[in-house]
Amino acid sequence: MKPNNFAMKDWHLGHVEKVIVRYIKGISPDASSFEKRNFKKYSTISSCGKQIEYDIKHGVTIEEVLSVMQRIRNDESFSELRTNPETVHRLDDLERQVSAPKKLASW
Repeated sequence: MKPNNFAMKDWHLGHVEKVIVRYIKGISPDASSFEKRNFKKYSTISSCGKQIEYDIKHGVTIEEVLSVMQRIRNDESFSELRTNPETVHRLDDLERQVSAPKKLASW
């Protein structure tokens, strides 16, 4: 019997999709102050990148993250997100950040 090193990989893959959609969707114009504060704290490009990196540490591969982004670009179920050109720009920025090589600390 082979051990399952990444028991919650499916959950983390779903979490990657939720994080990406939340970031590219943005915040509604009639959001409450609580929603604005949470969006400012948890939905910046850096915090989304950190959450995706956390999911990568738990078994999701870079290729799977990029395939989720491609599915958001091309799938019919995400067509309403693509109507706003700002969302496509945000998706490009996030894809650039995720696929960029990480800097390693040199001692």
